[in-house]
Amino acid sequence: IGKIRLQLTKPVTWIPLVWGVMCGAAASGNYHWIWNPFDPNDRDVMLGLEDTAKGFVAMILAGPFLTGYTQTINDWYDREIDAINEPYRPIPSGAISEGQVIFQIWFLLLGGLGIAYGLDVWAGHDFPTVLALSIFGSWVSYIYSAPPLKLKQNGWAGNYALGCSYISLPWWCGQAVFGELDRPVYFILPILYSIAGLGIAIVNDFKSVEGDRQLGLNSLPVAFGIDGAKYICAGSVTLTQLGVAAYLYSIGETNYAAGLLALLLPQIYFQATLLLPDPVANDVKYQASSQPFFVFGILATALCLGHHDFTA
Repeated sequence: IGKIRLQLTKPVTWIPLVWGVMCGAAASGNYHWIWNPFDPNDRDVMLGLEDTAKGFVAMILAGPFLTGYTQTINDWYDREIDAINEPYRPIPSGAISEGQVIFQIWFLLLGGLGIAYGLDVWAGHDFPTVLALSIFGSWVSYIYSAPPLKLKQNGWAGNYALGCSYISLPWWCGQAVFGELDRPVYFILPILYSIAGLGIAIVNDFKSVEGDRQLGLNSLPVAFGIDGAKYICAGSVTLTQLGVAAYLYSIGETNYAAGLLALLLPQIYFQATLLLPDPVANDVKYQASSQPFFVFGILATALCLGHHDFTA
């Protein structure tokens, strides 16, 4: 049953959230290494060990607990559709009972909120920022999967909810643990990246366009056709990153802006050679080729914010 429980949480989906927490920690400018080879002023071993522990706990919160909750609740509300399309999955196959699934949903949700509050206490927050973010994220997860809102039925709302959950929320969590969310830019840039995340989420909808149409799910490939959706996908990914690079250039961070553009060029190449010619056949290959450059661009942006002197 332990293996089934783990399967329901889909561990592979934890990775972007863990990366997002890392980016938030970097953006705070206040994460300390155990022994930083590049900065002689950042070699306080005990402080570094404490920050490593904080970061690890934040990753456990974002990954196994809250992403695990999200995936389990999504499978729970999809159980009737899965019984038709994928009857071998844990819930419709009866490999795990309904009572056990409901227990897992509550355990992961309440456990995650408990960890979030613990991180707020550890970070010395007057206002429980991490807990508030966790409650908001859990609510988004619920309305994404559950009726009556079931955001996943709507291409725009569902895909943006995914982008926000995978990029903005873990970034804000990581940044709140180590620093402050005290400037509009700390909200604007992750939200921009979440719009790019919307584009990335569209790629997962190309293969299921016929099934979505039959089930009444208004995904963007259903609403705009595959040809329309592939341009929305490419445009949202490219234009948002150009916007972030322009902002970094505007605050004098020309090296980071140039680095971001350099990471964008391969993504445009893979759009032109894989995504636009045949998004259905090339969806997995496009994601595998393009996404590493995208996620390193997010980290580069976060590092830029962490090192930038906004008081100058």
